Parts: sequence; C-alpha cells; structure tokens
Amino acid sequence: MPSHIVSRRILLRFGALAGAAGLAPLLGACVTDDLGTGAGLPEKQSALDVMPVLLVATTRKPVGNPPRPPYFSSDRGRGLSFAEVRLSPPDRSLLGKVSAVITGDWTIGAVPKTETGPAAAEAFAQAALGRDVLIYVHGYRESFESAAVSAARLSDGIRFRGVSGLFTWPSAAATLDYNYDRESALWSRDAFEDLLKALAASPSGGRINIVAHSMGTLLTLETLRMLRAEAGEAAMARIGAVVLAAPDIDFDLFSNGVARLGPDVSKITVISATNDRALELSAAIAGGVRAGAVDRAKLEALGVRVADASDYGGGLINHDLFLSNPEVQGVVKRAIARGAGV
Repeated sequence: MPSHIVSRRILLRFGALAGAAGLAPLLGACVTDDLGTGAGLPEKQSALDVMPVLLVATTRKPVGNPPRPPYFSSDRGRGLSFAEVRLSPPDRSLLGKVSAVITGDWTIGAVPKTETGPAAAEAFAQAALGRDVLIYVHGYRESFESAAVSAARLSDGIRFRGVSGLFTWPSAAATLDYNYDRESALWSRDAFEDLLKALAASPSGGRINIVAHSMGTLLTLETLRMLRAEAGEAAMARIGAVVLAAPDIDFDLFSNGVARLGPDVSKITVISATNDRALELSAAIAGGVRAGAVDRAKLEALGVRVADASDYGGGLINHDLFLSNPEVQGVVKRAIARGAGV
C-alpha cells in the first residue's frame, strides 16, 4: 500500500480519536514528579481572572486592519505580530458551573489593535511591565482562538499571579496538515527567539516561564538552544521554568537538543505518558519514538525532571492533561515556584 495512503489513514484515525477524547471520562489517580507534592492549588484568583488580558506574540498572518475575527489566520505572516487580547472569563456562578459542562469557557472578547514588525517583540516586553510572565506555546492542529483559550485555561488553572502570554505559530488547525504544522513551528524559531531576547533584556526584571505542549515543545527546545548559543547565560538566567508537556519530538532529536542546553537543562520539567495515543500516532506519521512517550528513566538520564502521568489519564488520548487535571497542573505550578527560587 502506498505510504501516502497509510499516512492519510493514520491522520483520519487521529481525528476520530481527538473528537471522542472530549467525551471520554478521566480516571483519578495521583501524579508524582518526585519533587515533593507540596500544597494544593490556592483558591485565590489568578491575575488573569482579575484583569483578563492576554499578551500575544504570533507569526500568524493578521486578519484585517483593524483586526476582525478570527484575528489571526493559519497563514504565515510577515514577521512577528503583537496584540493585547481582551478575554471574557467563564461564568463563576453555580449556574455558570453547571452550564460550563456544555458551553462555558474563556472566550476572546476583542483584539483592539496589532503591531507587526521589528517593534513587536519590544512592545510585548513593555506591556509585561517587568512582571513575571507565563508564555504558553501550543501544539499541532490549533487555531488562534483555541490556542488563546488554552493559554487562559492554563494560567487561570494554576492561579498564576503574573502576566499571561501566548506565542502562537501558524498551525493549519487541520488533522491532515501535520507536516505543514511542523514546518511552521520550525519557521517560527527566529521570531520566538526575538521575543525571548526582548523579555530577557528588559531592565525591570521578571522571570520568563514557558509551558509548551506537543509540537510546540519542538519549537521551544530549538529556540532555547539558539538563545543560549547567541545571547548567552545572561539571557538564560531570566528563564525560570520550562515545562514540556507531551513533547512531540523524536527522542534522539530531543536528547541532542537537551544536551546543548548544558546546565540550563535543570530548568526543564517533562510531563510524559507512555499511553499518550496522540504521540503514538505522531510516531507513526513522522517516525521515531516521541520524547513524551518514552520511559521515565530514559528522560531522567538526560538531566530533566519528569512527571509521569501514565497512570492518571483514563481517556482515549491522554495528551493535554495539564489543562484540566489539578494534579498535573500542580506539577506546572511547582516548576514555576522552583524557577522563581520559592
């Protein structure tokens, strides 16, 4: 059978599984990361809930001027763009919690303006005002809207007290466009590095925390390697926590990338799961064992911290537990606390 037909069938199977994942129940269990369980997530509000503004840096092509929905497309833009995205939080009332099962979530309220070009990275850094930043880097098959919602859910879920940010690259948001997404992620490395350089150069301080998911971990690891090589230890010193959730990276490539980070490898926490079905399919498409699905011991041998979520997820996919499960969110929160020296 021709390879392109096999690949198409694999991708169609992925789409069917992904559609069913939201209906699959999750089984409760304890996720341990050998870093100390610590206290549960605090009940206080996140900073995003108090002021629902998401700082966005993107290599997607803007839609309209002034921006109009969907604000940023799946096409590759001309350089980096910056936007302050105004969000609408979910209804926190009892009625809202009940209806949230069907419809309630963070939504995009408005994108008043965008700035594209050489000044975009600096505009993001100035908007952060020297505060700690949490930058979410999404994975494969994500639209601008879905990536923004995930960034909000992550920041609010861990009750982050600093600035919530998103780096979004031109995913086609389509099941059959895995290769386009991978190339778009790698194409965005220079722009992401420019953003991190601008934040690291800000004299007012603030830690840069990064949570990357799936294919976004490839972009993140490659960018950090470039940042360390070109901007040196001073820039890397501003990086707090780097959490790589379900990394969709060939394990050999992952090993080489981690080795290039030298002592900064200690900043990395990997959330893995040997029963991650999405990574199984990625391996079938791209070849090679994915880093997020290998045994814990192999990852720990590279010097990274590991939270093995294999026993936690009970759904069909088990690919984005960090967005919804308190135990896995606790791993992210503890990583950020360590990065801040707390």
